Amino acid sequence: MESMSQTMPVSPAAFSVSSAAAARIAEIVAQQGAQQAAQEGIALRVAVESGGCNGFQYSFRLDARRAPDDVVIEAGDATVIVDPVSMDLLRGAELQFVDKLMGAHFTVANPNAATSCGCGTSFSLA
Repeated sequence: MESMSQTMPVSPAAFSVSSAAAARIAEIVAQQGAQQAAQEGIALRVAVESGGCNGFQYSFRLDARRAPDDVVIEAGDATVIVDPVSMDLLRGAELQFVDKLMGAHFTVANPNAATSCGCGTSFSLA
């Protein structure tokens, strides 16, 4: 599938990807690529959706499709895509990968969040 979007320069104040998150995304995509060789350009799509226990929740999913206005962030061997509406809510945030005794997961360190839930997938704005 040919990508219709172009990689847009993302300022450091926009949305960043930690090295741990980039490494884990690359691992996941490599595993998916082996299983779905026909799919090219698989990236992690990060989105902010309404819902969750605090009003907004983060969504993480693999996606090979790009919209013309998607922001494409290259981080090491990984690619992250974010839609423009979500990018407004993620400005200044960092995608992180946490691997602790209780489990491993992606999370977002978001300075725009006034409150968040214990699992880190839901937040509210001030």
